[in-house]
Amino acid sequence: MKFIFDFMPILLFFVAYKVYDIYVATAVAIVATLVMVAVFWLRHRRVEKMHLITLAIIGVFGGATLALQDPTFIMWKPTIAYWLFALVFLGSQYIGGRSITERMMGHAITAPARVWTGLNLSWVVFFVVMGILNLYVAYNFAEDTWVNFKLFGLMSLSLIFILGQGIIIARYASNEDKGEEES
Repeated sequence: MKFIFDFMPILLFFVAYKVYDIYVATAVAIVATLVMVAVFWLRHRRVEKMHLITLAIIGVFGGATLALQDPTFIMWKPTIAYWLFALVFLGSQYIGGRSITERMMGHAITAPARVWTGLNLSWVVFFVVMGILNLYVAYNFAEDTWVNFKLFGLMSLSLIFILGQGIIIARYASNEDKGEEES
């Protein structure tokens, strides 16, 4: 359910683009992201950092797109978001004693430090590559192709990557479950 909730601004951007244009779609994405953050706060009385980062990026780059009537800014938004996340994941390797990956999943999975490091660094590489792919499509294909790629391409690649991560993590989850069953 959370995935669908977080996915809503992207879906609304896509629909608004298909019905109107890039500028209406950008305005819709800004409002949808703002509403998403507000609803999350009303339901949980807290706001996730990722939601705030996304809101700030869409506010700045979407706002620049609308103010300057230049779609280049909104096309850069996914890349900036991906690269910021890559920096955060990379920085977490060296700050705080545990990587973000381990902080998010360490309560459920017991894995050696090298596995957490590998998983975390794979997220860094993933985010960097996704940012590059976004720019490649934005600058080498028509705007409509970029919008389709933003929804279908980036989302599909993300799901494939997450499934791959799940396969790696499952090895450690199943080992932990087997140990509990034998006790």
